[in-house]
Amino acid sequence: MSKVRFSFDSDKLSYDKITLSAGQKIFRFLRRTFVVLIFAVLMLYGLSLIFETSGEKIQKRENKQLVFQYELLNKKVEGMERSINDIQQHDDNIYRMIFGIEPNSEPEVKTLSYNDLKRYSNSELIAMASHKLDTVLMRVDSKADVYDNVINESQKRTKFLAAVPAVFPVDNTHSIARVASGYGYRIHPIYQTLKMHTGIDIAAPAGTSVYATGNGRVASVENHPTTRGRVIVIDHGYGYKTVYEHLGKAKVRTGQRVTRGDVIGEVGSTGRSTAPHLHYEVHKRNKTENPINYYYADLSPEQYDNLIKASSLTTMSFD
Repeated sequence: MSKVRFSFDSDKLSYDKITLSAGQKIFRFLRRTFVVLIFAVLMLYGLSLIFETSGEKIQKRENKQLVFQYELLNKKVEGMERSINDIQQHDDNIYRMIFGIEPNSEPEVKTLSYNDLKRYSNSELIAMASHKLDTVLMRVDSKADVYDNVINESQKRTKFLAAVPAVFPVDNTHSIARVASGYGYRIHPIYQTLKMHTGIDIAAPAGTSVYATGNGRVASVENHPTTRGRVIVIDHGYGYKTVYEHLGKAKVRTGQRVTRGDVIGEVGSTGRSTAPHLHYEVHKRNKTENPINYYYADLSPEQYDNLIKASSLTTMSFD
């Protein structure tokens, strides 16, 4: 039941009943309702500051767990960075020690912006983890290019090693002991004067097979009856050539591709020769080198030692 209100009329000296219009009643109702709502909101806000709801407690626990996971992620990424640094060091050693070239420089990591993360709580922690992870991913991607280069260099080095002269040009079972003359100054068998001997003479029976000492292309097959006899020259690429002189027969033709170990001719005594033998030379960038340094893929340490002794003791060449 609503209260009845009265007002005192001083002129009449009497109390008159107050009657409100419909608009005044609605206004009064709305005003009271608004005050009640404001009071209720203030009460709820105050209670929320004092007491936590179950949802807020769960959210806080989840936030703590999230922070822990980000800290753990940072530690894992740091471990990945250390592993990548170790891989980089191994790569550098591969380039320097195996390929003999300077390693590729470490690619520059792009600077990324993490402004969109600033609206989150613990934004610094999230941005740090994101930056480290992005850095690791960029370095991993760059490693794919590095390993492609390693594969390419390996393929090039495989071709290079197959081309470089590396075996004895005749059967090494008995021929090492038959080295008649080594590289260096030797007495010429005809002129009896000291002359530079630019190869090594290997005494062998006529008809003994002569082998290509590395992959390459036959540059020329020539015949010089009064000097070098029948001669085969193989161009191995990479600045290397090998020369086989005084052959009895040539079993290859100019332009033919040969593989290390292919039979290219037979030992003979053609040209200016005093006995059946093979005169073998190694050229590097148009300069002769001691062939004794190019048998590493074919001789045992004992055979190599015997070869050095045999080539150094002889004082007269066969041609």
